[in-house]
Amino acid sequence: MLGSKKKEGVFAAGGHTLFDRALEIEGNIKFGGVLDIQGKVTGSICAEDDADATIRIQEHGEVFGEVSAPEVIINGKVHGDVFSSKLLQLASQAVVNGNVNYKVIEMVKGAEVNGNLVHIEDAEVKDFKKAQSEQQSANSHPVSAAKAVKG
Repeated sequence: MLGSKKKEGVFAAGGHTLFDRALEIEGNIKFGGVLDIQGKVTGSICAEDDADATIRIQEHGEVFGEVSAPEVIINGKVHGDVFSSKLLQLASQAVVNGNVNYKVIEMVKGAEVNGNLVHIEDAEVKDFKKAQSEQQSANSHPVSAAKAVKG
């Protein structure tokens, strides 16, 4: 369309991706948009740099690895560190076995954190994103949620 501006990059359009209860994935995931986890993921899950992304780990979802996104909602289990640069919500059945790094947190009665709660400031968010980008480039073959949906 004439005069319209397009965002660049494979994750710019965002979208909604669902990993169903019957799905098990081994490998690192890089995503944009909304990612719902109802199955099992063994590997790190991280939002694309500068993406307005949300990950929701549902009641039966389980992640063995680090989770990093601007908005993180957990009602399942995470065995690894969690990083949220905007909002972290821990629902009543959330279990996190690892450190939780957050800017803003909402925690419901019944949620469980077996690790440290670490509040981060804006400068720390930028430092973490830089370190995260370096780590992502070191990983040779991450699984792309956008590609998994298409393929």
